[in-house]
Amino acid sequence: MTKRVRSQEQVGVGDIEDGVSEPMKRKWEPLNWRVQLSNIRKMRESRDAPVDSMGCERLADETEHPKTFRLQVLISLMLSSQTKDQVTSAAMERLKLRGCTLTTLTSMKTGELQDLIYPVGFYKTKALNIKKTCEILKEKYNSDIPETVEELCTLPGVGPKMAYLAMQCAWKKVTGIGVDTHVHRIVNRLKWCKKPTKTPEETRLAIEEWFPREHWDEINWLLVGFGQQICRPVNPNCKECLNLSICPSASKFHKKTKNI
Repeated sequence: MTKRVRSQEQVGVGDIEDGVSEPMKRKWEPLNWRVQLSNIRKMRESRDAPVDSMGCERLADETEHPKTFRLQVLISLMLSSQTKDQVTSAAMERLKLRGCTLTTLTSMKTGELQDLIYPVGFYKTKALNIKKTCEILKEKYNSDIPETVEELCTLPGVGPKMAYLAMQCAWKKVTGIGVDTHVHRIVNRLKWCKKPTKTPEETRLAIEEWFPREHWDEINWLLVGFGQQICRPVNPNCKECLNLSICPSASKFHKKTKNI
């Protein structure tokens, strides 16, 4: 009997009556991704990137009432958009000193809130969004933040990245991967998507198709810190990267020193 040869893209799912396996497509995954991920974990062992001390879960006060803690997680995420972690952290400290609670923020004048969060990016718009969000939380969600990504995304100024991170950090539920500009950039440099993606949301959808769910909770903080310290947007520090020899994009940025 002639043996059936399976291609790399096919795998049998069970024998049928005539003894021939029914083929199905194997799940796509990028080359060397496991080694690359392991190397990134090693490079992030010190946990000394800005995100490690100033990420959204670090800026919220865990000693506060659970509802207030979750609100602070959400607000820190709203402030963080297009803003350096150091600036977001300082703004959150000022808010907490003033009283970063739903009651305080609801009664606070918009102008005062703008002054407290300045100089975060788009601080005027963010102040308005925070005020509107607090009113919505009070009226619709029993003074708490929504517990689903869909509902979080209906809040003013809250997009998918913030929603997935809020679910993970505030509700301790991993429902998706939070993809910011760092994650978007690094995933494309490593070619962890079947084809290049243009937006963080495209990247999220593409990587969630194959990336093992048990690793979803770590991918954001791993890649954000890695992007802040080594795989930077401009002049990435390729010579210090453990993935130098297996990075598909290394040749674009790293020039080998010629022997004299």
